[in-house]
Amino acid sequence: MAAEQRNIRRMSLPAPPLRLRSLTLLLAVLLLSTLGARAETLRIVALGDSLTSGYRLAAGDALPAKLQVALRARGHDVTIVNAGVSGDTASAGLARLDRSVPTGTRGVILELGANDALRGADPAETEAALDAILSRLRARGISVLLAGMIAPPSQGLVYMSRFQAIYPRLARKHGVPLYRFFLSGVAAVPSLNLRDGMHPNAAGIDVIVSRILPTVEAWLPGVAGGG
Repeated sequence: MAAEQRNIRRMSLPAPPLRLRSLTLLLAVLLLSTLGARAETLRIVALGDSLTSGYRLAAGDALPAKLQVALRARGHDVTIVNAGVSGDTASAGLARLDRSVPTGTRGVILELGANDALRGADPAETEAALDAILSRLRARGISVLLAGMIAPPSQGLVYMSRFQAIYPRLARKHGVPLYRFFLSGVAAVPSLNLRDGMHPNAAGIDVIVSRILPTVEAWLPGVAGGG
C-alpha cells in the first residue's frame, strides 16, 4: 500500500512550467549554435597579384596553399583561397573585388601595390584604390589583414617614402592589422627568388610563410569573431 501511494505521488508531480521548458529549449538551441559556429571552417581569401598567385610555381607551392598547410598544422581550421592575379594593380584588384571575394568569406589577406610601384603609379591613386577595397570589405563585415609593400629604389627616395607611407596610414584609418613588408626576408636574396629577381621561388614562399605566420595567427580570432 505504501508503495502504491509513493507511485501515485510521483505520478501527480506537476509538469515544469511552460516558461521553464521554453527557456531550457532556448538554451539548448543556443548551445548547439555556438558549438556549430566553433566548428565552422574559416574561409579566407588571399587577394593579390603574382606574389600571391604563385608566379611560375606549382599550385601547392603558392603562398595561399603553403600558409593553409602551416595554419592547419597548428590546429587552425581554415581554407585559404588563392585570388592572386599576375599583373594586377590595386585598381585592378578593386575592379574584381566582388567576384574574387564571394559571400561566405570571413577574412581577406590583402596584398596589392607591387605592380603600382614597379610602374611608378601615383601613390595617391594606389592609396585610393586600397582604401576603397578596405571600406567595401568592412561594409561586408569581412576582416582584413593588410600586407605592405615597398617601392624599388629605382623609383627614387621621394617616391619610395610616399609609397611606403600608404600602408601604415590605411591600417590606422581602418583599424586593421598590418604586416609591414610582404617580401620581408626574401627581397633581393637571389637564392629565394626566380631568375627575374622579383618573384619568390618555393623556398622564398617558405620564408614568407614562416615570417607572416605569427601575424596571421594573431589575426585569426578576430576573423572567427567577425571583428
